[in-house]
Amino acid sequence: MAEPIREFGWDDEISDEGSEFVLLPEGDYDFTVSKFERARHQGSEKMPPCNMAKVTFTIWGAEDKIEIVDNFYLCDKFEWKLSALFLSIGLKKRGEHLKMNWNLVTGAKGKCRVYVENYHKKDDKEGEKTGYSNKIKKFYAYDETVQTVQPNTVQPSTTPTYTAPPSNSGWKAGAF
Repeated sequence: MAEPIREFGWDDEISDEGSEFVLLPEGDYDFTVSKFERARHQGSEKMPPCNMAKVTFTIWGAEDKIEIVDNFYLCDKFEWKLSALFLSIGLKKRGEHLKMNWNLVTGAKGKCRVYVENYHKKDDKEGEKTGYSNKIKKFYAYDETVQTVQPNTVQPSTTPTYTAPPSNSGWKAGAF
C-alpha cells in the first residue's frame, strides 16, 4: 500500500526538490536493502491472497544510485525467489533450510543483475507512450564471484557552483 499523500500547511517547511530520472544500463551491480515493508497481496486469477514483502534496493552504479522496489510473495510458487534473496544477502546457505528473519534484511548487501524493462503506459492526453525502468533480473548468491559495476572514486568538488541568471533576464530574487 502506498503511503498517503500529506497535505502541507501554508507555513510548512519544504525541502524535496525532486530528482532526475536515472536509468542504469543492463549489468551486474552491488545493492543495499534500504527498506522492507510487510504487505498483503489481495489475490489475482493466477495467485491466491498471501503475505508479501515489499523490498527497496539501492543499486550502486558507476555515476549514480537508483532504487528498485521488488515484491516477494510468501507462497510456495515463489519460494525460489525468496531463497534467491536470502542467499544473495548471506542469510541462507545453499542446500539448507532457512527460517526467514525479515528483521535482518534492511541494511544487508548483495549483488544482482539489473535489466531495462520497456513498457507501455497510457497517457490520457497523448495515448500510449513507451516507458523504461530498471528491474532486478537475478540475485547472485553471496559466495558467487561476480564482477560488478564499481562507483567512480572521483570526489565531488566541495565548493558548490552556481551561475546567476543574466542580469538582462528580468529575474529578481524573491520576486514572483
